[in-house]
Amino acid sequence: MFVGSFALLIFLGTLGLQLLPGIYTNESMSWLDALFTSTSAVCVTGLIVEDTARYFTPWGQAFVLLLIQLGGLGMLTFASLILVALGKRLSLRAQASSIVAPESALHLEGRNITRDVVRFTFVFEAIGALALYALWVPKFGWKEAAWPAIFHSVSAFCNAGFSTFTDSLMGFQDSPASLTVISILILAGGIGFLTHTEIWHSIVSWRHKRAFRISLQSRIVILASLLLTLTAAPLFAMFEWNNCLAGMSIFDKLMNSLFMSVTPRTAGFNSIDYGQATDSANLLTIMLMTVGGSPGSTAGGMKTTTFALIGLLAWSRLRGSESTNCFGRSVPEETTSRAVGLFVIAIGFSIAGLFLLSATEIVSNRGLTEHMFEVSSAVNTVGLSMGLTGHLSIAGRAVIIVMMFLGRVGLLTLAASLTVPRSSSGRFRYAYEDVVVG
Repeated sequence: MFVGSFALLIFLGTLGLQLLPGIYTNESMSWLDALFTSTSAVCVTGLIVEDTARYFTPWGQAFVLLLIQLGGLGMLTFASLILVALGKRLSLRAQASSIVAPESALHLEGRNITRDVVRFTFVFEAIGALALYALWVPKFGWKEAAWPAIFHSVSAFCNAGFSTFTDSLMGFQDSPASLTVISILILAGGIGFLTHTEIWHSIVSWRHKRAFRISLQSRIVILASLLLTLTAAPLFAMFEWNNCLAGMSIFDKLMNSLFMSVTPRTAGFNSIDYGQATDSANLLTIMLMTVGGSPGSTAGGMKTTTFALIGLLAWSRLRGSESTNCFGRSVPEETTSRAVGLFVIAIGFSIAGLFLLSATEIVSNRGLTEHMFEVSSAVNTVGLSMGLTGHLSIAGRAVIIVMMFLGRVGLLTLAASLTVPRSSSGRFRYAYEDVVVG
C-alpha cells in the first residue's frame, strides 16, 4: 500500500500535468518532464526541470502544490502508522527492537492517526502562511502576498523546496524574519509527527501535574536536530563569509548561515547560489542531505536517529562498552545493527545513483561534485541543485526520477521489513569463524 500509493499518485500527477488545460503559460511539458515534475512534487523533493514561477500559471502552481500536500500527508500518515504498528503489535521480545518504543505509542490509536496528522499538518501550515503573509504584505501588497505565503508554507512544512520565485529565497537574504519562519516550518515538518505528539502530551501532563516520559527516540531526534543545526551554521558562516555571504550585514550573514544548516535536511530552499558556493560548503551540504530529517516526518535521508545511533555505537566501542547507551537507557543490539544496515543501504543508493548519473552525463562538462550534489539531493529528497537539473539528458532525468522514488519510499520500506519479526521455526546458524577487519 505504501509504495503503491506513491506510485499511483505520481502516475495521476503525470496525467494531470499532461491533460489538464490552463496550467502552463506556454507549451505543455513532455511526458518525461511531466513524470519528473510529478515525482519531485509527490516525493516532496523540489528538483525542477522548468521554472515553477514562470512555466506554470497560478492554476498549474496550485496543482503542483496539491501533489506536494498529498505526498507530504501520505508520508506522514504511512510513516506514523508503520511506526505505531511496529511498536504495538509485536511480541514482548520483538518490541525491544522495534523502531519506536511501545510505551511511546500508548496514547496513539492507529485509526485516529490519519485524522490527527491532517489536523497537525493544517495547523502548522495555516500559522506559517499567516506569518509569511504578514511579513510579505509590505513587499508584494495585500492581494499578491497571499498565494506565495500559502505556497511556501505548505512547501516548507512538507520539506518540498518548490517555490513560486525564480531564485527560490535568494530575494530574502536580507529578511531574517522570513528565513526564520521558513526554517521553523522545515524543522516542524522534519521532526516527525510522533515526536510532536509526545512533546504535546508532555506539556499537557506538566500542566496537569502528571508524569509523562518522552521516549528515547524523541529525545535523540530533538538533540540530534539541534546539534546538526547549531554545528553546521558556524561552519557555513566560515566557508562562505567572504564568498556567497559577502556584502551582507553581519546579522544577515549569521541568519543565512543558520538557514543553510536547516534547509539541506531536507527542504531544498536556497538563499544562496550553490553553484557559486565553495567546495567545503557543498560537501557539508551533501553530508546534511544524507542525514536528512527524523522518522515519521516529511523529510528524507537516512534519518537523524540512524546517524545518532551509529555515532553512539562507535563511541561505546571506543570506550570498551558492550552496549550502546543514551540518556540512561541501553539501545538493543538489533536496533543498532539495523541502523548500520540502513546506513550502508543509503550510501549504496547514493553511490549507485552517482555511478549511473556520471555514466549518462559522460559528455557533459559538469564535474563530479555537481553530480554528487544532484544525486544526494534526489536520493534524500532535498531539492537543492548546483544548476545541473535543467541540463540533464533524457537518461539522466530518468536516473534522477528513480532516485527520488527510491529515496522517498525505499528506506522506510526497508526499515519496516528489517523490523518485522521472522518466524522462529526452523532457525539455525552456521558455525562461527572469525574474519580480520581493519
